[in-house]
Amino acid sequence: MADEDEYIRMRGTVQKVLRSATFLVELEGGLEVTARPSGRMRRGRMIRILPGDEVDVEVSTYDPTKGRIVWRYR
Repeated sequence: MADEDEYIRMRGTVQKVLRSATFLVELEGGLEVTARPSGRMRRGRMIRILPGDEVDVEVSTYDPTKGRIVWRYR
């Protein structure tokens, strides 16, 4: 398991929906990452993520081009 220190939490905007429940997210600093929803978001299926949504993404310090969506703002 990874420690929490290995992730940086950042806010971004969903730009594009890709296949296999993957999203292209543009972070506040202008960096674009591919992100997948966290386990709880996938399991519930009540949370829909659409282009233009504001989200919080945990970006890996080992590979800053990939992340996990942990929160969607209304």
